[in-house]
Amino acid sequence: MKKIIFTEKAPAPIGPYNQAVLVDNTLYTSGQIALNPETMELVLDDIKTETHQVMQNMKAVLEAANMTFENVVKTTIFIMNMNDFATINEAYASYFDEKTAPARETVQVACLPKNVNVEISMIAVK
Repeated sequence: MKKIIFTEKAPAPIGPYNQAVLVDNTLYTSGQIALNPETMELVLDDIKTETHQVMQNMKAVLEAANMTFENVVKTTIFIMNMNDFATINEAYASYFDEKTAPARETVQVACLPKNVNVEISMIAVK
């Protein structure tokens, strides 16, 4: 049985998808970008601030499903420029305990929605 997860504390979907879908004890999130959920304006001050906004959006989605970053088992990070990897990784790492951090892949892509620099999706398990 699938349950749609939605919170006003994260950006509303801008297409035919949901913020996340819970199936049994597994949460599948859509990718989050650096949209401020209150204004729906992009937060693109710098790559570190942008990444933190993405992670705060993801935190809100996880909380809406009664989960935390400790429940995350897999992440996918899409970035526009691999030269930003170290800065993105530093911001991302601040949300996880390195000893229990999830599996992850990071890929450079040609373009992301709204021409942002980073998008992150997650899978979490209760």
